[in-house]
Amino acid sequence: DDLESMFRLASNEALNAFGDGRCFVEKYVDQPRHIEVQCLGDGTGNVIHLFDRDCSVQRRHQKVIETAPATGLSRETRQKIFDDAVRMLSLNKYRNAGTVEFLVDKDGNHYFMEVNPRVQVEHTITEEITGIDIVQSQILIASGKTLPEIGLTQDSIPEPTMYAMQCRVTTENPAHDFRPDTGTIDVFRMPAGFGIRLDDGPGFPGAKITPHYDSLLVKITAKARDRKAAAAKLIRALREFRVRGVQTNKSFLLNVLNHRDFLDGEVTTGFIAQNPDLLSPLKEKDRAQKLLQYIGEVLVNGTPKSLGATGDPPSQVDPIVPQIDMQREKNKSLKQIFDEEGPSAFAKAVREHKGLLVTDTTWRDAHQSLLATRLRTIDMLNIAEPTSVALRNAYSVECWGGATFDVSMRFLNECPWERLTSLREAVPDIPFQMLLRGANAVGYTSYADNVVFKFCQLAKDSGMDVFRVFDSLNYIENMRLGIDAVGQAGGIVEGAVCYTGDVSDPERGLYDLEYYLHFVRELEAAGIHVLAIKDMAGLLKPNAASMLVGAIRSEFPNLPIHVHTHDTAGTGVASMLAAAHAGADAVDAATDALSGTTAQPSLGALVASTKGTDLDTGLSLHEVSKLNEYWEEARGLYAPFESGQKSGSADVYIHEMPGGQYTNLLYQSTQLGLTGQWSHVKTAYAAANRLLGDIIKVTPSSKVTGDLAQFIVANNLTEREVVEKAEELSFPNSVIEYFQGYLGIPPFGFPEPLRSRVLKGRTIEGTSGLSCFDGRPGAQLPPYDFDLNRKTLEEKWSADKISDHDVMSHAMYPQVFDEFMERQEEYGKLSYLDTRTFLTGMKVGQELNVSLEKGKQLIVKLISVGETTDDGIVNIQFELNGQPRSVHVKDKRSGVAETKRLKALKGVTGSIGAAMPGVVLETKVKKGDKVVKGDPLVLMSAMKMETVITSPCDGVVKQVAVTAGDQLDGGDLCVEIDES
Repeated sequence: DDLESMFRLASNEALNAFGDGRCFVEKYVDQPRHIEVQCLGDGTGNVIHLFDRDCSVQRRHQKVIETAPATGLSRETRQKIFDDAVRMLSLNKYRNAGTVEFLVDKDGNHYFMEVNPRVQVEHTITEEITGIDIVQSQILIASGKTLPEIGLTQDSIPEPTMYAMQCRVTTENPAHDFRPDTGTIDVFRMPAGFGIRLDDGPGFPGAKITPHYDSLLVKITAKARDRKAAAAKLIRALREFRVRGVQTNKSFLLNVLNHRDFLDGEVTTGFIAQNPDLLSPLKEKDRAQKLLQYIGEVLVNGTPKSLGATGDPPSQVDPIVPQIDMQREKNKSLKQIFDEEGPSAFAKAVREHKGLLVTDTTWRDAHQSLLATRLRTIDMLNIAEPTSVALRNAYSVECWGGATFDVSMRFLNECPWERLTSLREAVPDIPFQMLLRGANAVGYTSYADNVVFKFCQLAKDSGMDVFRVFDSLNYIENMRLGIDAVGQAGGIVEGAVCYTGDVSDPERGLYDLEYYLHFVRELEAAGIHVLAIKDMAGLLKPNAASMLVGAIRSEFPNLPIHVHTHDTAGTGVASMLAAAHAGADAVDAATDALSGTTAQPSLGALVASTKGTDLDTGLSLHEVSKLNEYWEEARGLYAPFESGQKSGSADVYIHEMPGGQYTNLLYQSTQLGLTGQWSHVKTAYAAANRLLGDIIKVTPSSKVTGDLAQFIVANNLTEREVVEKAEELSFPNSVIEYFQGYLGIPPFGFPEPLRSRVLKGRTIEGTSGLSCFDGRPGAQLPPYDFDLNRKTLEEKWSADKISDHDVMSHAMYPQVFDEFMERQEEYGKLSYLDTRTFLTGMKVGQELNVSLEKGKQLIVKLISVGETTDDGIVNIQFELNGQPRSVHVKDKRSGVAETKRLKALKGVTGSIGAAMPGVVLETKVKKGDKVVKGDPLVLMSAMKMETVITSPCDGVVKQVAVTAGDQLDGGDLCVEIDES
């Protein structure tokens, strides 16, 4: 069926290459082997053969791997081929080197194809097995010498006893029909060793590979005593060979060389077509070059603006990791009790513990409150081992959840799951704690129930122990989902009651002692193991702490109580001590260098204040101080993220802004052009809280409050005007969704008439005219199809790059995950880089050690940063482990306009792109033409190979985006077809 179209394609290719499109149809030979004989003739009738070569491994009838001598042929067939080759050339008095090529069928019959009157690419393997320099011999013959005069007669050439094999490394992608690739070579490291010969082409660092030349980079020839030994040498050489900047066929060559049929010696020209698995791509990580590309990007264009690094540059001081001697403990740790006996036993041990237990929030809420959640995994891992010793008697280390999940992917280019698993490995014997937003998991909206259950199971399996479950509105229905999900996963359920108001002030309003006691009763009935009092804004004054904890302890004598606060007003340590005296079992604190103001109270102060008392924390002030010395220096690395806040502020009792939001909102206000109006934003925050119904304020409800506050200031509105003009104002989406019930129902209902006015004429997308949810919003969502979404992600990013963790990350943050994966494709994992380099790059002459994994070290040295070229490119030279490497970065500030072609849309059948980089030879259709599936649309050429782009569907041509002569990159839009 394809004969005519293939004939035309071959004819056209011949016409373009040689100016003559005539083709001849010859005998069809089914599954032949391609055997050729290397000959030399002197023009007098003297001809010798240098034995045979097997060139059967081909793609598109072009040789890829050649071996000599040919094996698996009968002695009779082999001799006939030699005789025919020599006789043909002798009769024609052939002069110089030439190759006589044959096809051999499965019955041993041979068929002449052609004589190639030149030295061929694969001549090297013949030289290796015979010891005869073919090029030198040809020069001598051309100078007038005869074969006998240069010592070459057939009887003087012994039968080969060695075996040689050659592969051609080309800039082609086997996984995409050997599509030629173009670009600049950044890395080119050749192999070496005994029995390896290299005949190189245009490959070197900085070389530009264009579509106008042959795709061959280098020929690698191996010589050994037998076929399998030669293949082993080639495999070793290919694995040593490094090319970065363009795709190569290296993976295909390795697959062939490892294939049993090939090693056994007899394959036909149909070998590749019969074994499509040979085209499977090699899973090369390319970590080093991607890392250099990122450093280059930062050097040329600065720290990504999205990171928000607007403060002072990072400190030049490297934090010193302290040494803390391990102390043997007589009793089981809380982690051991939980692992061996379960959550209930853990809760019982906490309640029976003598003294005050402490959770260190340095790895989560402290930096979320002070440094915009920008703390990187590497700085936690560096101090992990000393932390596991110094905090061995702690209640837990809070290290995950909350905003860290989102920020890891969105800004730090880190996988949050890898952070958890790596920290767990480094700190095996202290309970890990995370913040779970109830039905919102670690997101900002409601998810289907099966997503929350699956998330908790994955988190538990990855090393999480204590799940602090809260709801931003203290909505018990949302809480029940989180509690049930953690319980089913086998985790410790620490159910949180979020604190606002002031129980010590009878005039404060509705959030009195009875409100909190009622909520705790509901939590205990739901099956929590530990109760958390979550004071996210630092509103829990010492007297209020005594009253609240005392009342709960009196009614719930066996329920462990864990208290969390922020030190915004400066009363944090006093409040935690008051809570402990009233019956709290554990409190939160942060290392001194990351404590105070909007973070947690000082860990050192609590340890010192309770030493030798009934509330002794069991922690050593000397040891936690050593940890603090590290964090004092490490904080300097994060100077670009400092908010500028110099001290605490008691006005938190007025605006009630959560500590974790304070610095983030301050930064956001600056970005929104509200610089100098921070005091107005804080005042508006209190007004927004009143407008929303005096709500619990913690992510995501705090975001609603903050968005409304900024909206009020930006539009210069009063509280009264917000209510009166509600029907005509364009409120932030978060505010509209709050009133629609996306977060649940606030403790005392929605405020009217504001809610009705905001929602007037609005309906919830995806519902049949519903204006607001009635009850828990997630209960009305259909189950999430994990299998379907996994398949979609695997198709987009490849199956080997998608894990259960990735599917969950996408379920939580679809767009953020896709952007994260795009950056991973471009820069790889950046968690290996130290923080200063991550933020500012390197200096010329600087040398950097990067540890990719145990036993895999990179030594990077920046050699030079070039000037911006006329086309806006900066060339940067590095040394990597002593080898030269280069990267090329577009200078975004150069002012050079970048001409970009439209790309074909992924997933849209009628949007048809170039399959490979190349030149358009001819367009076969025009706008308005009707086409059917398979019709030719565009003819392209690249590296001696022509390709016809055909229509993938029936339809009408909507647009032809290319013309003859256009230079295209892979994926550039060629034709649009309207399928309708």
